[in-house]
Amino acid sequence: MEANAHSPFFSSLAALCQQSFALQAVGDTPAAVTAPWCLTLLAMEIEGAQLQKLAEFLRECHWQVVAVDILAARPGCSVVRLQLDGDIAFDDARLALLELGQELGLELALQAGHTQRAPRLACFDMDSTLIQAEVIDELAKIAGVGDQVAEITLSAMRGELDFQQSFRKRMSLLKGFTEASLAEIAPRIPLMPGAQRLLLALRALGCKTAILSGGFTYFAHYLRDNHLAVDFVHANQLEFNGGALTGGVIDPIVDGARKALLLQQIASELELPLEQVIAVGDGANDLPMLSLGALGIAFHAKPKVRAEAPQAIDGFGLDAALYLFGLNDRQISALLGESAE
Repeated sequence: MEANAHSPFFSSLAALCQQSFALQAVGDTPAAVTAPWCLTLLAMEIEGAQLQKLAEFLRECHWQVVAVDILAARPGCSVVRLQLDGDIAFDDARLALLELGQELGLELALQAGHTQRAPRLACFDMDSTLIQAEVIDELAKIAGVGDQVAEITLSAMRGELDFQQSFRKRMSLLKGFTEASLAEIAPRIPLMPGAQRLLLALRALGCKTAILSGGFTYFAHYLRDNHLAVDFVHANQLEFNGGALTGGVIDPIVDGARKALLLQQIASELELPLEQVIAVGDGANDLPMLSLGALGIAFHAKPKVRAEAPQAIDGFGLDAALYLFGLNDRQISALLGESAE
């Protein structure tokens, strides 16, 4: 439903959205994006008071809402997309919206209007993004060196070690861990909620997908072969001798810089501009690739990463990223062959 920027809507964004909920079924096709910016609101339930405060913020910023679409309206998930016009400095705006969202209890994702489309390539971190674990930490606990590995991780976080140094030190502590034990662990690592849905939807949209991970190819290949629709895998190779880990590493190590390089290489091989690529991750070593494409989504990330990433999703599963492509629940269900509720 379109909103005239000169109407009294700024004084009652809540009323406008309520009218949109009444007149626009979620099953309708969302309006074509014609505005330079889109702001997506995600919450378990969006309340009038939240919308009123958001309206005040938009008015103060002189950002005009030119269209409203309801992308989801079901128990536990409400998603509204606003098309915005105005003089918006992206970095300043996203930080202001991050602070406002925390105040209001909303997730607010700002993106350029032309990025509200399905990507052609989507690159994912693995640990704590596609799966609910940091594999190296889980291996360390089983090997009885969990505390030592945790201390090395803390040292890296304090800036005393870079990722490559910390990775080599942690791997040295896993010497002797058997391949048979790895085979037992792999099926027990839980997938991130929404991961399968998102990857299947991307494949249905014709989008290629890649795992770019500072974790291990052993587990990334397991995910690709058993659970997730993944086209490319780049991660660290485990070095075995006699069926056990040597404690050494095989170069090159996949750190943040290499993730960014791999994203660009895959896009080049597919003859895709970066404007058709997105990246999703949770850690500081994901920030280089998150800054490259059309969207860079920090998923369930630490505050520092969330503050630096272009977009963020915190309170939902990975499949919530589909709303940032401009899809509503009915379209997503059709892509996945699900029965629409």
